[in-house]
Amino acid sequence: MNDIFVERHWDQPQTEADMQELMAAAESCLGIHRVRWCGSLLAADGRDLFCHFRGADAESVRIAMRQAGEPRRIWACRVEDAADVVPADLDRANVVVVHAFDEPADFGARRLFDEVDMGCFRIHRVRLVRSYLSADRRRMACLYQAPDAESVRLAQREAGLPADRVWAVRRYAP
Repeated sequence: MNDIFVERHWDQPQTEADMQELMAAAESCLGIHRVRWCGSLLAADGRDLFCHFRGADAESVRIAMRQAGEPRRIWACRVEDAADVVPADLDRANVVVVHAFDEPADFGARRLFDEVDMGCFRIHRVRLVRSYLSADRRRMACLYQAPDAESVRLAQREAGLPADRVWAVRRYAP
């Protein structure tokens, strides 16, 4: 089974009821296509959603998700947890950062953060929890625990890690 990351966007904010309806709409198709939902992250403004699935390939996830509407982007990825992460840390993660690269990145997510001066992350009380690096190494989404999204933006900027997008999120898990 492969890790697959799905990104969705809506013009109108999604509510808790919308999320429940979305998950219910996809549930039967996920089983048919042997896709397992691992969790989702809804942006605080309700307009962007990131979902982690396990399945045979990205196309299986794409087909299974059609009942719930077309996703913006689907990509196979490698999931890497930061050192000493426990399941409760994932439950407390509250900010997502997305990086896009012009050329395939030549690093693993953990190695990147080992090579960066992490002092600014400690100053802003920002902790990396998990990274999702695309199979083509042109996209990376990172999940953090932090006081707020602005703390993560500041830490990223001071560490020289320009982020394309930074969102406060709420986590949904099976």
